[in-house]
Amino acid sequence: MFTLLGLLLTGFGLFGTKAIYEQTLGIDVNLDWGLVLLAFGVIMLYLGLRGLSRGEHLSDGGSEDQPRVGH
Repeated sequence: MFTLLGLLLTGFGLFGTKAIYEQTLGIDVNLDWGLVLLAFGVIMLYLGLRGLSRGEHLSDGGSEDQPRVGH
């Protein structure tokens, strides 16, 4: 979700009309925050995929060698 939003904002910042940034002293907020969201989304996507490749699932309840307490 963050990656897609970052792509949309970055694209709008790059290809949008520059006249709307005259009110903000020429600062392209869409481009800046689009790049931030894109970087955050890519990092979260990488960490999520890395966790899945290691076999760490939330439904597992932990590793096999540790006993479950209270069950």
